[in-house]
Amino acid sequence: MQLVKDGKRAVRLAKRVLKGRRAFFELRDLLADRAPLPEQHFRVGVYFADSDVNIYQMRQWYAPLQELSKRWPVLVLARNAAGARQLIRESGLAVSFVPKVTDLERVLEEQQLDVVLYVNQNTRNFQMMRYGSRWHVFVNHGESDKMYMTSNQHKCYDLALVAGDAARARLSNALWDYDVERRTMAIGRPQTDHLSGKPPFVPDERTVVFYAPTWEGDRPAACYGSVATHGEALVRGLLDTGRHRVVYRPHPRSGVVDPEFGAANKRIIEMITEANERDPQAHHVYDQSPSLGWQLSLPDVAICDISAMVYDRLATGKPLMVTRPVAPEASVDENGYLSVCEWLEVADSADSASVLDRVIGDDDARERLVTWSQHYFGDTTPGSPTKRFHDAIDTLMERAEQQRGIKAEA
Repeated sequence: MQLVKDGKRAVRLAKRVLKGRRAFFELRDLLADRAPLPEQHFRVGVYFADSDVNIYQMRQWYAPLQELSKRWPVLVLARNAAGARQLIRESGLAVSFVPKVTDLERVLEEQQLDVVLYVNQNTRNFQMMRYGSRWHVFVNHGESDKMYMTSNQHKCYDLALVAGDAARARLSNALWDYDVERRTMAIGRPQTDHLSGKPPFVPDERTVVFYAPTWEGDRPAACYGSVATHGEALVRGLLDTGRHRVVYRPHPRSGVVDPEFGAANKRIIEMITEANERDPQAHHVYDQSPSLGWQLSLPDVAICDISAMVYDRLATGKPLMVTRPVAPEASVDENGYLSVCEWLEVADSADSASVLDRVIGDDDARERLVTWSQHYFGDTTPGSPTKRFHDAIDTLMERAEQQRGIKAEA
């Protein structure tokens, strides 16, 4: 038995090595085809140490960072070949491949980079944070009430750009001796100013349901995923009504830890394919697109697991349901929006159509959404989050100039 396990482990390792080599050579060609990056040009850095498996954490920042770069030039510092390759292909941002610490040091000699943004808590972030004379700022890759949002790692950064009052209260309650007034700035969700794109169907009389489950998680306390519990019955029930259109967008890491989770995800995708074959006018969607826009703003109702997707939808103020985790170990913070949300219990999954009808027609639930949206994101008027994001960066740039003046006088 151990020999079999060792053999499988060796095969997985070999595949990873081959994938890494292929990514490196493809990246080398991409870098050779572009012009050199101008020196002493970039003022904002975005540090990303992961491979393409976690590229979703950067994708949601593409549009806000592209907009910011018109004001303050932005450079992405990519440590992994597969991640850098993907960023160059799709981000629309300037990217520097810095696999070694010496590469980081070279870039810091060539670029001022007064502000460095971090979208996740990768342990390799510390290799960048060793460099002073700049602001290290955590921006995260979503807003939610998951345990990840109150990590003590927040203390490692000079500042965190958070969504709003809910995030500040969450950090204040969970972390000892953390000055949220001094070490956080509330900017809302700049991503909501970029909810664009067209759906792959023409809207009609069908009720559009956006089902966006998260993955199975890497520990029992983070077991929020519903694909293997609610998912199949939920989707099957909606496909059978003939009056719903399902837009299914599973987390890109679905099945990475739990094979059964991956198998359930595959069966749901097959259900959608078969339903479209039976009725070509249904236009159900298995959504893998890198950008997230119309999927949040267009659907009549959304069903999400406890994840950032709940709060991205919450910012639109449109009908929303949250799947209640089945795992008893799953940590659920019901002090915020989850204390008043519309839960979808696993027992109700098969009857999801009637449950959704009730939620869509509930005016009180809609009013609660608007109230809680303001608590989490502040002013969601189009353009306001982008302005607050830019104002935060402007403030940090001013502080950087002040620090340089203090150093020069000393």
